[in-house]
Amino acid sequence: MTIEANLCELTAATLAKALARREISARAVLEAHLARITARDAELSAFITVDADGARRQADTCDAARGPTGPLHGVPIAVKDLTNTRGLRTTYGSLLFQHNVPEQDELVIARLRQAGAVIIGKTNTPEFGFGAVCTNRLCGPTRNPFDIALTSGGSSGGSAVAVATGMAALAHGTDFGGSVRTPASFCDVASMRPTPGRIAAPARALGWDMLATHGLLARSVDDLELGLSACVGPDILDPLSIGTEPRTGAAAGRPQLAVTPDFGVAPVAKEVCSRFAAVCNALCRIADLEEFSPDCGGAIEAFRTLRAAHIADSYGALLRDRRAELTPTVIWNIEAGAHLTAQDYLAAERRRTAIFRSFRDVFSRKDFLVVPAASVLPWKNDEGDVMLIDDMRLETPIDYLAVTFIVSLVGFPVLTLPTPRRPDQKPFGVQIIGVPGEESKLFAFGRRIEEQLGFCHRPQPI
Repeated sequence: MTIEANLCELTAATLAKALARREISARAVLEAHLARITARDAELSAFITVDADGARRQADTCDAARGPTGPLHGVPIAVKDLTNTRGLRTTYGSLLFQHNVPEQDELVIARLRQAGAVIIGKTNTPEFGFGAVCTNRLCGPTRNPFDIALTSGGSSGGSAVAVATGMAALAHGTDFGGSVRTPASFCDVASMRPTPGRIAAPARALGWDMLATHGLLARSVDDLELGLSACVGPDILDPLSIGTEPRTGAAAGRPQLAVTPDFGVAPVAKEVCSRFAAVCNALCRIADLEEFSPDCGGAIEAFRTLRAAHIADSYGALLRDRRAELTPTVIWNIEAGAHLTAQDYLAAERRRTAIFRSFRDVFSRKDFLVVPAASVLPWKNDEGDVMLIDDMRLETPIDYLAVTFIVSLVGFPVLTLPTPRRPDQKPFGVQIIGVPGEESKLFAFGRRIEEQLGFCHRPQPI
């Protein structure tokens, strides 16, 4: 098969090399991806906005350049619609902002453009990123390409579906409590939530807040590494980004892994535990495993408190002024922090610090910590929030994310990879957690299990 015949199936890294060598034009690559969007997106609803004309101008600029415009020269990329894009509608998944067209790019988008990426459109997200099902009053639900009755996951579900189906070669996402990792797990793709600060975010109102980060979704480890390389770097207006220069190298000898299905506290479905046990059996072929976890006592309560406080601070005025126009999910999320005290907040920060130090202790003895990337398998779009796992009733709509948000709480980088499965099984991913600043070690280990153990994306037949 020629390179022209399967452009939408090629990885971003493969496309980048072919485009740099002028083996194919950026316009041809773009038109193939736009055709794929036309063929698939009416059914899947991955995109809120497709910018075909703008993307064509970007692709033509790449083709007219005398040499490669950057490491992502001509590669079609989708951007989550929570992130501002200059001249391109950015709705945050909300009717309140359906006509919003920012005048400036957020820094991460500016860096993607500088790297030569062609931004093909904005992907779907729940309103303001709040919600287990990727839907809002503008678009959705974004359907899982492996079974359109199922959810793609929140809140970067649109980005996950775009890369899983070849509508984009690489996609941007954001991750607060698991928003790139859950959709990656559900849609059989890879994701990276880097160390907070690696991708500078100078527009962030709370400069020292490390709960939320930009992230990436792709079909291979090489794609994630390529995409991250284009986005990273400090900015003087982002205090977290100062001093976050990466450390390089790979784990020496046979990797030493700590594994846990639930951190000792997270609610996790029995089926997920069974799938995770099979993952651990496979990993034993190339690594030494020991089942134990950092001490995560109080982590769920700490995250609930910190998240609620941040959301109330960011969206409280919106609730006061435009409550009637907000969805019940958004209202619940804002109200959850309305009555917190300074003592509540500081107690959560104190517990967070202790958990961080326990994570550090694990990594004094182990190379990586391996955990499921979701506590449940994909469920039906029309079932809404997860409030029951097996026979366990959850206290809040975010508790099913504990297996991912515990990692957000302490700010360690996470690579999520799809795991091997039978054709009749739903997609299921695994989190590989590393030391802050050591994404290169995660990528090296990820490539190894991708190649040797088959922890990789398997396309759904079109």
